[in-house]
Amino acid sequence: MKRMVWTSVFTLLVTGIVLTVAFIYLVGGYFVDLGLRRGSAEDPFAPPAVFRSAFEGNGSALSPAARPDFSGEDWQLVSFDGLKLEATHFSPAKSSHQWVILVHGYGCNQQYGWDYAAEYLRHGYEVLTPDLRASGESEGRYLTMGALESHDLEDWTRKIVAADPEARIVLHGVSMGAAAVMLTTARSLPPNVVAAVEDCGYTDTRTMFEIELQKLFGLPGFPVLDCADLMCRSKAGFRFADVEPLRAVRQTQVPMLFIHGDADKLLPYVMMQQLYQASAAPVKEVFTAKGAAHAAACQDKAYYPTVFAFADRFAQE
Repeated sequence: MKRMVWTSVFTLLVTGIVLTVAFIYLVGGYFVDLGLRRGSAEDPFAPPAVFRSAFEGNGSALSPAARPDFSGEDWQLVSFDGLKLEATHFSPAKSSHQWVILVHGYGCNQQYGWDYAAEYLRHGYEVLTPDLRASGESEGRYLTMGALESHDLEDWTRKIVAADPEARIVLHGVSMGAAAVMLTTARSLPPNVVAAVEDCGYTDTRTMFEIELQKLFGLPGFPVLDCADLMCRSKAGFRFADVEPLRAVRQTQVPMLFIHGDADKLLPYVMMQQLYQASAAPVKEVFTAKGAAHAAACQDKAYYPTVFAFADRFAQE
């Protein structure tokens, strides 16, 4: 009798473990693929499946722009984990040691930053617009919300320095690109990186995903995101804890400009306030775009004057 009881208990435990593992694998894997894997049966370069749903109805200014009417050349980089990454280097009318790396957002590619690039080029900056991993022409299957992209951005800064040892580099990112920029500023960067601009970034991946999970599916964070977090390591190569810009800005020593629209329905304005307050940047400033939706601050007429007034202080020294 005792053996039968122990056998039943063991069977129940094993069954419970198997069901739990299956739940984590199926549910977690489903949401990781839905939110982070690019490509579809029709288009291997398509953004993740929830890209359109995430941005619908928030008034976002996300759209590809025309190629800047300046000379450009293709740049390539092999990432630390063997991915071939693509970028375009645009040159202003007169060569300069002022550089900017423009970092696009979730589900986008470098073309979404070409309107920003045109402004920087007219202002006299050398401009690099990379396709982040798993975006545009760059290799990779999964976005990592800034975790591994920050490694790649560090490598792009070193490639610029190799081409121009006198370069003074500004990092400028929008949305996920802003998160990647903030994470990059906490890395071991060459001294040529002199300033950063984060436009509508998020404090941490978990909070941002919780907002979208509730909005798109009406689901709570637990247990879905816990399952997704466990699957992220095997599928995408990162954990949610690797993407905490709020922690990164406490370590940065790079001057930083924080930008956010106060009508952002995708990422709440309070996130920018929290990031600014936590930042250890030696110089930090805030620009609030009144009435601007997510990634639409650039439509404010004061946007570029504010950006250049900040960036030039450090890039022109």
